[in-house]
Amino acid sequence: MSHAGPEIEGSNKKIGLLIAVLALMLAFSEMGNKQSENESLAKNVEASNLWAFFQAKTIRRTNVQVAAEEMAVSASITQDGAAKAAMEAQIKKWRDVAARYESEPETNEGRKELIIRAKAAEERRDFTKQRSEVFELSSAALQIGIVVASAAVITGLIALAYAAGGLGLLAMVLMGIGIWKPFLLPLGH
Repeated sequence: MSHAGPEIEGSNKKIGLLIAVLALMLAFSEMGNKQSENESLAKNVEASNLWAFFQAKTIRRTNVQVAAEEMAVSASITQDGAAKAAMEAQIKKWRDVAARYESEPETNEGRKELIIRAKAAEERRDFTKQRSEVFELSSAALQIGIVVASAAVITGLIALAYAAGGLGLLAMVLMGIGIWKPFLLPLGH
């Protein structure tokens, strides 16, 4: 049997409902944080792979260019017409390969295309990392709000329930920022 008056019991039920809403919002915030972290990691791996592919293409391109230049020197001093023609044909093939390594729009795997793809992956990585950090702030506000609301139940101070509700509203704003404009907050990036 409760000794509390009906208005305290009614307030406690409302605060209990507030705690439940804050906990639900916390679950969404944590889910957004986790999804953003996972996407950030995936985009980081993608960017690293693309830069490694770019570096491999650069090395291959340099090797082919050096071979073509060396053969061009040899072709310039040879007296044998057939050998010179064969060398010039090989030089053309190598220079065509070097040009393909530089830009290959049909496969999107030339150096120029790889730079664009890697930078896009880095931008997405940075966006999702920032998003994750904003969701972390939202989660912290919600966790503090739950603690403050719990203290309101224990102490009976309604001002604490209002503070918890304010923290919930702040968390909602942060989640909105995290979803649509994470760079709105200067978090060191």
